[in-house]
Amino acid sequence: MSRTLLGKFLFVLMLAFVLLIAACNSSEEGNEEPSEGEEGTEESSEEEEEEETEEEENTDGLYSIDDFSTSTSNNGDPIDGGELTFGLVTDTAFEGTLNWNFYSGAPDAEVIAWFDESLFTYDENYTMTNDGAATYEVNEEENTITFTIGDNVNWHDGEPVKAEDWKFAYEVIKHPDYDGPRGSTPGFTLLKGHDAYVNGEADEIEGIEVVDEKTITFHYERLTPSLLTGGIWSYPLAKHIFGDMEVADMSASDAVRQEPIGFGPYKVDSIVPGESVTYVKNEDYWRGEPALDKVTLKVVSPSTVANALETGEVDLVDSFPVDQFPDNAEMEGVEWLGDIDLAYTYIGFKLGDWNEEEGRVNYKPDEMKMGDVNLRRAMWYAVNNDAVGKEFYNGLRWNATTLIAPSHPAYHDDSIETPTFDPDEANRILDENGYEDVDGDGFREDPDGEELVINFASMSGGDVAEPLARYYIQSWENVGLNVQLIDGRLLEFNSFYERVGNGGNDDPEVDIYQGAWGVGYDVDPSGLYGPEAMFNFPRYESEKNTELLEKGISDEAFDTEYRQQVYSEWQEFMVEEIPVFPTLYRSVLIPVNERVTNYDISVGSGVYRYEVGVTE
Repeated sequence: MSRTLLGKFLFVLMLAFVLLIAACNSSEEGNEEPSEGEEGTEESSEEEEEEETEEEENTDGLYSIDDFSTSTSNNGDPIDGGELTFGLVTDTAFEGTLNWNFYSGAPDAEVIAWFDESLFTYDENYTMTNDGAATYEVNEEENTITFTIGDNVNWHDGEPVKAEDWKFAYEVIKHPDYDGPRGSTPGFTLLKGHDAYVNGEADEIEGIEVVDEKTITFHYERLTPSLLTGGIWSYPLAKHIFGDMEVADMSASDAVRQEPIGFGPYKVDSIVPGESVTYVKNEDYWRGEPALDKVTLKVVSPSTVANALETGEVDLVDSFPVDQFPDNAEMEGVEWLGDIDLAYTYIGFKLGDWNEEEGRVNYKPDEMKMGDVNLRRAMWYAVNNDAVGKEFYNGLRWNATTLIAPSHPAYHDDSIETPTFDPDEANRILDENGYEDVDGDGFREDPDGEELVINFASMSGGDVAEPLARYYIQSWENVGLNVQLIDGRLLEFNSFYERVGNGGNDDPEVDIYQGAWGVGYDVDPSGLYGPEAMFNFPRYESEKNTELLEKGISDEAFDTEYRQQVYSEWQEFMVEEIPVFPTLYRSVLIPVNERVTNYDISVGSGVYRYEVGVTE
């Protein structure tokens, strides 16, 4: 066992011991966070305490994302004929749904991004620019946005990317036989004629007008600020390839699984399903000829990624497990890039299931084990996410408070008071709401006196996954809750999301789960928590939630201060309702071989994937 992993396991045991004391002792001392080297004795001289404090300050091993650059320092000219190997860090095979319109998992998105791309580019504030493959004009009086696709933007087979392809993508996504997760955001639902098309009353979406081969106009019931910050679906679907297919067959077709095409800087040359993809340059790429002749993407396990980087097996990766950073911070020949991630991890509570017929959540808290908000609140108080961020992730993940992350600083409200580690408060809430240990086995029964076993789904991946899941289980056990891993083990990526709700599948055995969301550029959270969002895995719905989400994309929301106020109220409301609670905000670390040039991980940098090259 590595020194890092051993330390994590020791931390879990030590923290569990302290939590157990805290559950039995209401003194301030019993609530102190554990510190490294703590022996459980109160006898130490002032001199010893000063020495320990000084040592902790010098060797605390904590890092800040503010100390990292987002771009490579190597700005040399790429060599001709360069090749690069990109590591996709995952402990499971990528699913292989290789089209933006159908994929659901982040690993597939990493595969797609090398050969296909959005028609839009964005600035540092996540607002659309006119530097992408399509330019736009807004007509506020008519509630329309008109886009023009560049004349030199072509699919890899030479066919032009047409306005008709873009319209076709919308029609497929909103078709009743579509089996993907998209279509619930305002970019779809506010289109004129949306409901008529969905209900089978029209063969086309009235609000999508193909003006000519390269020009398309979207007619909306009203405009919202979300439309210009990622709210418009920007991925056309090649109609000359998919047009003769049944919608139900598209996602499993060879055109998605084996021979995908796009209009990005590289073409797919070959695929080893779930393991690797080889790309060659798209010499006719609309921005210009790519700097590399060949890119190889290969799956790399989190447990071996450091070795793969050190030996040069891979040149860069999509992400690096931040818990492994301290042991690899001085890796020779590697430069570390970092940024605040557009993501957060969270604990979700199942409060219903998916109504496939109506295409919306079926919220039924009275029938669900986790339907009592007091139980959910107690579980939030029981965990110490601040300590988790420091001890498991060395400060590169940190305690999360609300469901709008600091990646969106204009809207993240850090003034909202949220539950933080307080096992005494967790015990008080449980006691007052009838969760008592009736049979004396150390675990609380529900308010009806029935056995309460909470089934927990958590995902595998990296050294930290197992001890972190065990820590949460131990934390809840220390306030008398019997939480058990589903199947007694961690679930691999694809199985995890299938069981917690992807595709409308809700495994009734799952009561709670530990998930993570990439939040995208648009701050609007309705795609994750709206009543018609398949990604609303808790299956939560309330009148006020829907009201606030609608206000956030209203005409009034073009006023930034108004929108900030709405989303502040929404964040606070979700702290009260707790369909999920956030655990950690995240940083993203990208190690890059020093021979790589022109690589930048920030949004709005103006550095694009086709420019990435190698200098030796």
